[in-house]
Amino acid sequence: MSTRKTINRFVTIGGICTAVALAATGCGAGGPSTTGSAGASTVNVLVEAGGKAELTGVAEQCKKDAGVSVNFVELPYDGMFNRLSSEFSSGNVSFDVAALDSVWLPSFKDAVQPIDEIFTDEAKKDIFPALVKEANVDGHFIGLPAWTNAEIILYRKDLFEDAKNKADFQAKYGYELAAPTTWKQYQDIAEFFTKDGMYGTDVKGGVETEWLAHVLQAGSPMVLDGDKVVIDNAAHKEALDFYVSLVKSAPSGAAQVDWAAAQNLFNQGKTAMTRFWAHAYRQIPKDSPVAGKVGTAPMIAGSAGIGGVPGPWYLTVPKATKNADAAKKFIKCAYDNNSMGIESSLGLASRISAFEKYQDKEGYESFGPLIETLNGTATATRPATEKWQQIVDTVLVPMLQKAVAGGDSATLLADAKKQIEDLVK
Repeated sequence: MSTRKTINRFVTIGGICTAVALAATGCGAGGPSTTGSAGASTVNVLVEAGGKAELTGVAEQCKKDAGVSVNFVELPYDGMFNRLSSEFSSGNVSFDVAALDSVWLPSFKDAVQPIDEIFTDEAKKDIFPALVKEANVDGHFIGLPAWTNAEIILYRKDLFEDAKNKADFQAKYGYELAAPTTWKQYQDIAEFFTKDGMYGTDVKGGVETEWLAHVLQAGSPMVLDGDKVVIDNAAHKEALDFYVSLVKSAPSGAAQVDWAAAQNLFNQGKTAMTRFWAHAYRQIPKDSPVAGKVGTAPMIAGSAGIGGVPGPWYLTVPKATKNADAAKKFIKCAYDNNSMGIESSLGLASRISAFEKYQDKEGYESFGPLIETLNGTATATRPATEKWQQIVDTVLVPMLQKAVAGGDSATLLADAKKQIEDLVK
């Protein structure tokens, strides 16, 4: 399984998530170490580089409330999967809690222990449904979502409110220029603003998540339906054809555009709209030409309703730890104090109530649309297969790049199906 930065973390940490040297507090430079005797009140928490900042407040509160101290070990994303694999396989872990990317849960499900006691009925009502479903593996909850994200619509509010633009748009399309609520409106608006060196939107051929959100909106599981490969069905083709249709209203070279490139295009004022992870709204630089001029809207619904692909990370407890009680106390603290993540550099949480606490405050205008998107009827997490990242890297992204460059969608999807079947058989 590939260990490149997955989409959610690439954008989540942005420029912070660089090739950081292992930064550990109390745990050396990442070599094996013991976790102490059973019942110890100090836990070692393994996180991806940048993740420590999101849990520092929780750690401080946990020491006050539960008497549990925390040592963080930070690893670069590209090395974290290998470290986890090695230690889980050996049965000699140097950590008591591990933060896992959601796509890793299938690979490590047998190495972590249930934390069902944290998932009370009350807790399940306060965590987004797609995350509750993903955390439950083989009948047990094995990870608590620490934070999550999803794509929403960011748009140039100043351009949409301009009197001439409003009049010209009304004259051309016969309805009022406003934040799009249908994909037809999105297409029209993107077309309208593609002029004079500006583009209406972007098309990200270098990443797969955005296209897969359209697949969900069209009413199909993405790529896999259980053990069956369904990437060549009508919903996948409909979604791909629509996605490719936006190329005419996007900057050239769409096949190479990834999250970083798209974010830069929008922040530099080159695109009027972008579908992007909600956290980016609060990360627009103050010296950006679009600062203070951006509006937000939920992901648009397709025939199956609003659908997005969440980007959660889960806190888990290894079966091999000798400090499970303290580890679970820390995870319970992380749930109880989940809203602290909103004040961190990432600025996200996983509990619905945490987002709702901030959604009406100035500067958090992205939270309402994010809540609506994460609660969408078609929102779903990535397929639960340990082959997922390999499927993304070797099949989905190359296929999407060929599609946005003019390839035949039916042929590309049929070929992708064969490749994926070979990977998962």
